[in-house]
Amino acid sequence: MFSPPLHRQRHQFVIDFVKRNKPKKVVDLGCSECSLLQKLKFHREVELLVGVDINGTTVKKKMHRLVPISTDYLQPSYDQLRIELYQGSVTQKDARLRGFDLVTSIELIEHLTLADVKSFSEVVFGYMTPVAVIVSTPNSEFNPLLPGLVGFRHSDHKFEWTRAEFRSWYSMVCLEFGYEVEFTGVGQAPSGQQEGVGFCSQIGVFRRRGVRDGCNMVLGDDAEDVFSYTLLYSINFPSLRDNNTLRKVLVSEVLYWAEKLKSGWMEERTGEWSGAYSLCQTAAGGEGCVSEQKMRSLVVQCGRSVCVSVPLDVLWSCCPKISALTGSVCNLRHLLLDEPEVKLSQDGAAVLVNYQEQDLEEEEDHNDLEDSGYAEARQDSHTAEQEENWEANV
Repeated sequence: MFSPPLHRQRHQFVIDFVKRNKPKKVVDLGCSECSLLQKLKFHREVELLVGVDINGTTVKKKMHRLVPISTDYLQPSYDQLRIELYQGSVTQKDARLRGFDLVTSIELIEHLTLADVKSFSEVVFGYMTPVAVIVSTPNSEFNPLLPGLVGFRHSDHKFEWTRAEFRSWYSMVCLEFGYEVEFTGVGQAPSGQQEGVGFCSQIGVFRRRGVRDGCNMVLGDDAEDVFSYTLLYSINFPSLRDNNTLRKVLVSEVLYWAEKLKSGWMEERTGEWSGAYSLCQTAAGGEGCVSEQKMRSLVVQCGRSVCVSVPLDVLWSCCPKISALTGSVCNLRHLLLDEPEVKLSQDGAAVLVNYQEQDLEEEEDHNDLEDSGYAEARQDSHTAEQEENWEANV
């Protein structure tokens, strides 16, 4: 009946709220198959994303949806994200869930007995004290419009409230725990019937009174530290704020660009076009080609091998990502000092990239052949061979 499907509309309602309000700590109560959490993990304004469900088996079957994808490792950002999944009842307290910015309860409370709804209210609004709470539940007034429905929408539902019953509950919550609420919903009725029956899923958006600029000071600090939930899964996503991740990304970029610049300079030496060096010229202000004298100064002896010395200031100027990661040449040098994969010069001012004697000999042989007229003779031979082939095919 609905397009998009009703469950997607409920999830999109939460996503739109997250985009507008940018909560850093979010917990989804009754997370079940983790489908809402899977969508929220891509909104990196969230730094801590938690799911709670009483059915640990269901959570375990679907928690693979929340693992970092390859892009998270290959292109980490400065955003931080930690995901935690717990098995536990929403009627029980757990100190790890106090002081969140947003709590979501999507189509959950109708699965509780009325006695448990009272406990749910005390735990969520009185103990957890989040900045905001989103609660959705079926609107029983809409049920006559659902084809073939007899009784409740799900066999496990303990009740389904009318709009008036829902208002009665959230008005009591606001009065007792210091919240204000906005009443809305998703799943509109057919034209002309919206006012009479309301939304298919009714939603209350609660905001705690007295909270400024999204700053959540946990109320009742003398409350007991209870840990009644069982941790099923936790993971920290790769972030450039983590020093180990930052170093791995930086080393990869340095090695790539050092090799690229070395190849570009070698091509300059043989008179070939260098895309890498042209890019570096642009980044460094276009100072012109590398002179033969300069080129010789870049080739240094490294024990038994020959290396090309790539100055750190050139790397920093040529690669925007390296400059963004480090902020200065001094920081770049400091971060590379203890990296075994990167070979630095004795003064720490340049990266040394292996350049084998064999490569030098091949270049010299190539230049000798060019000077001897070999290339011109080879071209004449190739042209004659082509003519013979064309004649044979006519």
